[in-house]
Amino acid sequence: MNYHGAMKILIVDDEPAISETLAYALRADGFTADSCTLGSAALAMLQDGAHDLVVLDVGLPDLNGFDVCRQLRRFSDIPVLFLTARTDEVDRIVGLELGGDDYVAKPFSPREVVSRIRAILRRLRPEAKTGISDGRPEKSARFAVDRDGLRIAYHGQWLNLTRYEYLLLAQLLERPGRILNRAQIMESVWQDSGESFERTVDTHIKTLRGKLRAIDATADCIQTHRGLGYSVTAD
Repeated sequence: MNYHGAMKILIVDDEPAISETLAYALRADGFTADSCTLGSAALAMLQDGAHDLVVLDVGLPDLNGFDVCRQLRRFSDIPVLFLTARTDEVDRIVGLELGGDDYVAKPFSPREVVSRIRAILRRLRPEAKTGISDGRPEKSARFAVDRDGLRIAYHGQWLNLTRYEYLLLAQLLERPGRILNRAQIMESVWQDSGESFERTVDTHIKTLRGKLRAIDATADCIQTHRGLGYSVTAD
C-alpha cells in the first residue's frame, strides 16, 4: 500500500453519475481516482497493485461485486469498500465475510464515502494504529507481533493470517487477559459494532484457533467468556 503522495482509488460502478461524483470528491480530498464499469476490467486493472483501495459496486453488469471480491482475494489484499442498493443484513454480512472492509448503501453522500475510505486506510496503516515504525516485533512468551509487517509469529512461526485475523489477534494481544466483547472487536477491527455482525467475529475467532492449533495442537490461548467476549493468554 502506498502511503507517500496521493493515494490511488479505483471506483468500479456502471453508473457514470456515481463514478464521476465520487471521483470528484476523492480528488478534492487529495486522492487520485480511476474508474471502470465492469468487474472483469477492474480485476485486470488491479493486477499490478498500483491502487490503494477499491470502491466496488455490488450490482455490476458482468460480474456480481461479491464474485469480483472473491477473485480479487486470490491475488490481492487491497481494501474493498462495497457500494450497493441492497439493504438486507445478509448481503452486508456476505460482504464482510468475503474480505470487504466496509459497506455503504445507496443513495449516499460522497463526503461520507471519502470519510469511510480515510478511516479504512488509517486502520490498516501500521504507524497510524500503533506508533511503531522500526519493524521490530513485540514479543511475548508465545507471540511476536510485527506491526510494520502486519504479521504475527506463534512459537517462532509466522502465522498465515488474513487482514482481519491479524487485526483481531493483534487487538487481543495489546492487553493479554483483557476481555473484549464482540462490539469492541467490531469497532476496532471492522469499525461496526452492530450486534448483527456477531457471527463475523465468531467465525474469525474459529479460524484463528485452527491456525494456532496447526502449530500447537494443545493450544487454547484464545479464551471464550460466555456472555462477555474473548481474551488471549500470551504467556
